[in-house]
Amino acid sequence: MRPPLPGYLEAVRALTQREGSLLIFDEVMTGFRVSYGGAQELYSIKPDLTTLGKVIGGGLPVGAYGGPAALMNQISPLGPVYQAGTLSGNPLAMAAGLAMLKTLREGRNTIYPRLDELAAKLATGVTEAAHAAGIAVTANQVGSMFTWFFIDHEVFDWETAAPCNTEIFGRFHRGMLDAGVWLPPSQFEAAFLSTAHTAADIDATVASARSVFDGIKG
Repeated sequence: MRPPLPGYLEAVRALTQREGSLLIFDEVMTGFRVSYGGAQELYSIKPDLTTLGKVIGGGLPVGAYGGPAALMNQISPLGPVYQAGTLSGNPLAMAAGLAMLKTLREGRNTIYPRLDELAAKLATGVTEAAHAAGIAVTANQVGSMFTWFFIDHEVFDWETAAPCNTEIFGRFHRGMLDAGVWLPPSQFEAAFLSTAHTAADIDATVASARSVFDGIKG
């Protein structure tokens, strides 16, 4: 979870337009998650192509890419580029995806602010619990996406993330598992909240983290 530094996406967009190359946004993780329009809506950058994963199938196996007609018309049968997929247009995945996207579209004005608020509360609460136990942790969070980095400085690229204390992270992860909280098993993986999570879930997770950190400190 590494948000782009200010000006980075704007510079890449300007550079690709100047050179006549394509800007492709991989929104497999960010699409419909950080906002209804994905990262491109959040950061006001319009790419030439966008890739999306199983989010468009309501979690079922499927993927998609899209862009302007000038590019999409290059795909067979209109153009020379052949593309096919086993699950293309799968009825079950499409029905699930349509239902999920309809729910997000209709509730976007309340769903996304609520997710952002809960994720910020969770990211901050666990970070503060770590600091209270004398453990170095910093958090990156955008919308419902977040990562706790077990390090004492800001993380914005691989070089700043690589020195993270993976041994302490492992102890934290195992302690949270024992407390009934399942987190991503890698220090360098993003975590997500969903609309099913409640404020009580956040409070319980922070309380569990506080107990785990106290055990690590001891």
